[in-house]
Amino acid sequence: MTGLHHVTAITRDVQANVDFWMGFVGLSLVKQTAGFEDAEQLHLFYGDANGTPGSLVSFLVWQDGAPGRVGHGQVAEIALAIPRMRIGDWLTRAMQRGLSVQGPSHEFGAPVLRLRDPDGIIVKLVGVDIPDTGWPASPTRMHGVTLWSQNAGATAAFLAGFGYALQGAEGGVTRLASDGDVIDIRDTAGFVPGIPGTGVIDHVALRVQDVDAIHAHRAVLTDVTVHDRLYFTSLYVRDPAGILIELATEGPGMTVDEDDPGRTLMVPPHMTDSIDLRLRLPQFARPGEERTPMRDLPFIHRIHAPDDADGSVILLLHGTGGSESDLMPLAHRIAPRATLLGLRGRSTEEGVARFFRRLSPVSFDQDDIRSEAAVFADFWDSAMAAYGLDPARLTVLGYSNGANFAGAVMALHPELIMRAILIRPMLVLNAVPDADLSGVRVLTLRGALDPYEQYAPALNDWLAASGADLDDRQVAAGHEIAPEDLSAASAWLTEPAP
Repeated sequence: MTGLHHVTAITRDVQANVDFWMGFVGLSLVKQTAGFEDAEQLHLFYGDANGTPGSLVSFLVWQDGAPGRVGHGQVAEIALAIPRMRIGDWLTRAMQRGLSVQGPSHEFGAPVLRLRDPDGIIVKLVGVDIPDTGWPASPTRMHGVTLWSQNAGATAAFLAGFGYALQGAEGGVTRLASDGDVIDIRDTAGFVPGIPGTGVIDHVALRVQDVDAIHAHRAVLTDVTVHDRLYFTSLYVRDPAGILIELATEGPGMTVDEDDPGRTLMVPPHMTDSIDLRLRLPQFARPGEERTPMRDLPFIHRIHAPDDADGSVILLLHGTGGSESDLMPLAHRIAPRATLLGLRGRSTEEGVARFFRRLSPVSFDQDDIRSEAAVFADFWDSAMAAYGLDPARLTVLGYSNGANFAGAVMALHPELIMRAILIRPMLVLNAVPDADLSGVRVLTLRGALDPYEQYAPALNDWLAASGADLDDRQVAAGHEIAPEDLSAASAWLTEPAP
């Protein structure tokens, strides 16, 4: 059997992705795994109930990641096979869901509907002569993919070595066919090259029988890599136009480690399974399951709610170069039953996230601090209402740049934060306004070996002078977070308020 094994794309919104591919398209989620290359990257596989090769569409989750650009050197469309007479039913279904849909049109003699998934990836529903099992019914296999190539002839010749033969041409598209599906090649010479990112298809995988076939191809191809993906063995290679092609074996298959495929987060055997890893991966709910709808708020954010949540909340502000999930493992250890709300800083410096810009290691953009603090205040009010959080039970946990930002917010908007744990903080406002922090509890954790430790006392002095209940501690560490920070924060958070 020749043909497609799977297609892998990149999504920036895991919940919207699940809602579309399970809820609208109707595919089964047959595998959720931590990434084999990067364990902190969730990987979802959809397909028929058994995860049969040829039915699989997979997504790497770059939650709230930067969008890519579709161009030559990429897979540009995914086509799913549906019974020819069900085109009208799918058109009605798409319109009922409020989806923008193009068609029906005809391509190579078949009726086609074109729509886009939440990331903008083009999905084609192609009516073909397959058994009609009634309505509603999800697609049972892929019909094909469309490649954008700046050297269409060379791409076609390359794919001929994997069982794809010329079937015809139409409207600038060359069609190749295997035993059970097609690959369309659009000549995009002169068009812009593709850029990796969310909303882009990363690669297409072709089926090979077994590992021996992988090694046979490896012997004649150049610049290849081979990987054991547990569910199949993979060989990666680029065609002459730079399109990433994977060869994937038929087995062992998606059911090799689960009786009920897709229900459990699996961690690759060469990765360390831990609560820290699981906290960093985004949560989602299947269609019909209870969920926390994410709101469109000024800061990119992530919520992690434990099964036994006690109503307390820790709001997380990362350090330079961090993300909304960086402090979740630490916060979970400090308060295992707390709901965690992580924010991503909106300022950037050399491509990394911060909560405000700096002019030098110890001087900062004062206008940016005030502007971002005002946005944070708006986020605070909106988040409390949107997610039903109790501000009286909320603790802000900030590290480095995030701790500095929390201190600035306390000065500029003293009515917000009533409890804070600030790890390696310093005063960043040049002119600190008077503020009444009566009733505010603050734990500051300075590092004895921290090169910025000399700047911490100014913040502590201002907090104390403003009436905060300040607990200032020094730990035997540098600027990094140390075990002493965890123990100190855990003990402080459980102490009764004076």
